[in-house]
Amino acid sequence: MDPPTTEITPAGTSRARVFYELTKPGIAGYVMITAGASAFVGSHGSLGLLAAVHTMLGTGIATAGALTLNQYVEREEDAIMVRTRTRPLPSKRLEPTEAFVFGNVLIMFGLIYLALSVGPLPAAIAAASAIVYHSVYTPLKKRSYVATLAGAVPGALPMLIGWTAATGTVDRGGLALFAIGYLWQLPHVLGLAWMLREDYARVGFKLMPTGGARVIGFHMMLATALLVPVSWLPTYLGNTGTIYALGATMLGCAFLLAAVVAARDLTEASARRVFFTSLLYHPLLLGFMLFDTVRL
Repeated sequence: MDPPTTEITPAGTSRARVFYELTKPGIAGYVMITAGASAFVGSHGSLGLLAAVHTMLGTGIATAGALTLNQYVEREEDAIMVRTRTRPLPSKRLEPTEAFVFGNVLIMFGLIYLALSVGPLPAAIAAASAIVYHSVYTPLKKRSYVATLAGAVPGALPMLIGWTAATGTVDRGGLALFAIGYLWQLPHVLGLAWMLREDYARVGFKLMPTGGARVIGFHMMLATALLVPVSWLPTYLGNTGTIYALGATMLGCAFLLAAVVAARDLTEASARRVFFTSLLYHPLLLGFMLFDTVRL
């Protein structure tokens, strides 16, 4: 049972700002962008402004709710880790019950909004994402590396949310975008996990494979190597053109180079390079998709 908080919000900080911080707006905002980009590609460039707003807003609200509930569930671990101890709950700026209620309201509102505005299928996928995130990924984080493999599923599902919002169906094109999002996350998470390995060890998070640095580096390299040909699928399926394929190849080779260096010698510097390369890779890839979407 959580002790009562005496000082919820420091002077000069509004409660609205603290609730906003609880939603991890940077992550939620990027998820909105991925859903919108996927919807645009799925519509072959004919996505209307209103449909784009509905897709992105509904996805963002539901995601914000899931991220809020994650902070509620992991508030004790967050209080131990250096990286997270200043979040709203460990820092006692909000009560846990407030976060719990707020997160559930956001998820329900986001799902209802998606269902009414763009259809029940995108809403169902968003619900599945939240369920896998909290029922599979979160409990597994202290058990095995399978958590990372499972956690990449809800991380990639926003691509399918956007695709189905535009097309009304799950098909090869949507699954290709999902596969790109899935594989991209693995080296991204592994790079971050290596950088934060001491912090994660404090709370027992096991987000990396056992076997030491060489095995972890190999997993980074393998996922990135697979990502290169998978990233060509949108062009193979006729959803993007040659410019996208060339851009995806250049980005993939740069990403793979960083992963190969990490696989040969996994250090703080090489892991950081993989992580920051991943931060550049995906938004640039989406940019090529949007620029070179095949119009019908």
